[in-house]
Amino acid sequence: MYITQAYKGLHEWWRYVVGVIIAIIGVTIFSIPHGIGITLKTIQNDALDPSKMSDPAYLMGLFDSNVNLVFILLPFAGGLLFLFAAVKWIHKQSLTSLTTVRPKIDWKRFWVIFLFWGTLSSSLIIIDYYMSPEDYVFNFKLQPFLILAVIAILLVPLQTSFEEYLFRGYLMQGLGVSTVHKYFPYVFILSLIGIFGYIVWLQFYDVAFWQSFLYFGGYSGLVILFLNSKIAFKLTDNHAYKKVHSALRTNFTPLIITSVVFGLLHIANPEVDKLGPIIMVYYIGTGLFLGIMTLMDEGLELSLGFHAANNLFTALLVTADWTVFQTHSVFKDISDPQAAEFMDVFMPVFIIFPIVLLILSKLYKWSDWKGKLFGNVTSPPKEDYLVLDEIQDIGTE
Repeated sequence: MYITQAYKGLHEWWRYVVGVIIAIIGVTIFSIPHGIGITLKTIQNDALDPSKMSDPAYLMGLFDSNVNLVFILLPFAGGLLFLFAAVKWIHKQSLTSLTTVRPKIDWKRFWVIFLFWGTLSSSLIIIDYYMSPEDYVFNFKLQPFLILAVIAILLVPLQTSFEEYLFRGYLMQGLGVSTVHKYFPYVFILSLIGIFGYIVWLQFYDVAFWQSFLYFGGYSGLVILFLNSKIAFKLTDNHAYKKVHSALRTNFTPLIITSVVFGLLHIANPEVDKLGPIIMVYYIGTGLFLGIMTLMDEGLELSLGFHAANNLFTALLVTADWTVFQTHSVFKDISDPQAAEFMDVFMPVFIIFPIVLLILSKLYKWSDWKGKLFGNVTSPPKEDYLVLDEIQDIGTE
């Protein structure tokens, strides 16, 4: 099983917390060039409005779209690099075991789905262009497009790979093996309460970053104190608690958590402002689709290829004033996005994605859907732990 690949490395829960922090540090460090660019623009142009520096749309207008694309994608490259470092040094896990259950990464799978989805998505855009030419303008300019192509080909796969390795790989495996721990239901339920409380707080107050930091830091401290109390220990023997634990100790738990978090992290995208909260159906649905693909195929190769093709071909073919990627693409969509809810949100999630999963299941002969999606997460037998410990000891010498 893909999730149990985590047992091939050091897999204590705190290591995943440290690993995520390290990845965030990588994202932050590789965001510095954007900050430097904004600072230089501010120095060179006294006409800039400092009050608008927190407005993403205003910041996007400071640079050419190709330069903006570099600034947007670089942090993901940093996150990927630092995440790989965390996997190697914190977990002592190989990149192969993070990627797949197969003896080596199957790049043929990557290219099959990349070419399939790239061709299909591009065809749908071109068909829509010919069916509704009034919704598009021809935006092609050779020189900026060639620069865009170089940037996109180099950096977009790094952006999509970071998201896949973080959500469908690192967090999927980490959350999966964490469900085995007897205190997991506590952490899960208390985390939901804490996040709900934070969202309610945001509705009534303008919360600064330091206040958010103090909130989650203080709340985490209270959770840790509770977990170390005699009350928490005694409640683990309760029949109802054991039933909850049994329900959560399945592959579906990390699948649904990573899908929802993946979707919610896109909430700051300009598409959300334009289309409204309904677009979250697409983002969360896409996360669920990629997670199912990963669990059924027991590896990240397909999700890596799909995500890379989706973002790369979109960046090259079509842009709009309200999308996160505003590029020198071939076409520019000038239609009213409010009128395209079904095509942009519901059709991919409820029609196209299930068909793609069906095709892939036939191609790769997937079986045991119930077991792979809803089966219990099981740790290796005791003797396997001993072998793993020996491997880890060798790796630390």
